[in-house]
Amino acid sequence: MKYVTLNNGVKMPILGYGVFQIPKEETEKCVLDALEVGYRSIDTAQSYFNEDAVGGALQKSDIPRKELFITTKIWIDNYGYDKAKASVEESMKKLKVDYLDLVLLHQPFSDYYGAYRALEDLYEESKVRAIGVSNFYPDRLSDIAAFNKIKPQINQVETNPLNQQIEAQKNMEKLGVQIESWAPFGEGKNDMFDNPTLKEIAEKRGKSVAQIILRWLTERGVVVIPKSTRIERMRENFASLDFELTNNEMENIAALDTKTSLFFDHQTPEAVDMFLGFIKERKNRK
Repeated sequence: MKYVTLNNGVKMPILGYGVFQIPKEETEKCVLDALEVGYRSIDTAQSYFNEDAVGGALQKSDIPRKELFITTKIWIDNYGYDKAKASVEESMKKLKVDYLDLVLLHQPFSDYYGAYRALEDLYEESKVRAIGVSNFYPDRLSDIAAFNKIKPQINQVETNPLNQQIEAQKNMEKLGVQIESWAPFGEGKNDMFDNPTLKEIAEKRGKSVAQIILRWLTERGVVVIPKSTRIERMRENFASLDFELTNNEMENIAALDTKTSLFFDHQTPEAVDMFLGFIKERKNRK
């Protein structure tokens, strides 16, 4: 496994396993399968409603805790200092761990400053080894990095061949913040798996399009957390670290960049309204 070193010296696997959109009843088996394949980094979130199932898998696994890298994210409805701090303690109980390797603020809305200060205190109390944010655009990332005691270690943002985040990554590198990708495959939008450039490279190499995408990201130094519920696909994704792309192949993929989200723009009023809807929708879920 290849690792990246965060700005506080903590080492993180560059390839992990994400559990977004995996039903709670399937999550435990999927995480156990991922651990069997060789994944040691698991990414969940309060808003995925499967932290307890991830915890069940960790409890059943015989892999030493120190070999694992466990990430969760604070949901917007838990922002503000007191609620954020209490929510992380609750996440630790669900995950059945006495510390977390990484906790992120999931979205750049509401009282994220209060929530971030809770993360700083949890970090200083050694309950969290690294802290960061998710979906923070360059201006907000620069702001939160400038006006807090502890600079974020991670910013998890949509990053894939059609939305490559080149300028955002340059800003993160300037700040010393590690970029991490969500939706590396863009959830298949815009026919990504049938993209002619990606298919040509994959066929030439005897690899899958998914492997080409993951390898392209990790060669850029981007941490990836692909999701799959099938163990054969988990193995396929894990094997993306076993080859290298040529400079020409990297450049051909770089030419695919549209610099546009495949999902939505967090900087619009409509995005705020959408997340208000998500908060109401998830209010009573457990």
